[in-house]
Amino acid sequence: MRIKYKKYHLYQRIGRAFKLNFTKLLRSPGGAKKVALGFALGFGLEMLVISTASLIYILFVPIVKLAKGSLPASIIGNIIGKLTLLPVILLPFARQLGKLFFPIKVRIGHHGSFSFQNLLHGDFHSLVNLLHGGVHALIGMTIFGTALGIVSYFLVYYLYEKEKSNRLKRRRLKQEIRLPRIDKNLI
Repeated sequence: MRIKYKKYHLYQRIGRAFKLNFTKLLRSPGGAKKVALGFALGFGLEMLVISTASLIYILFVPIVKLAKGSLPASIIGNIIGKLTLLPVILLPFARQLGKLFFPIKVRIGHHGSFSFQNLLHGDFHSLVNLLHGGVHALIGMTIFGTALGIVSYFLVYYLYEKEKSNRLKRRRLKQEIRLPRIDKNLI
């Protein structure tokens, strides 16, 4: 006898995969603090990706492991940070904030426009100028990343605890429905 499996559309499969991974995340052994810390680190470190030219990913896993956060939660936080486009939106504000905290004008070497062609030919002056000109953006994005990481920690912690209590309520309700009640008047 053949078993028929229900086929799902692409959007349904994505939704089911998301729900499965969200359930796995909520049932992870670390608990609310570990999941919230991992999410906050991933979300906060995403703010530094543009200003560090994606070099923050080298330190991503060690930072999460040293802080004892959940790596899957940090990856989810990082992806949500990408999908919200917050790093791109906050970049001009971060530059201004960085200039407030570090008002010195940074200029090293000759100042010219950035060109990938020059970079491929071994001229790294334009890359150095780009990175040094981004010091203000790096400082501002670090401040934004820290603030958003703290806010997301408390938000995810609250949502985790709320989902946990709802899951326990549903479990108790199912047990009450399954167990037949004995009427004391009949005894």
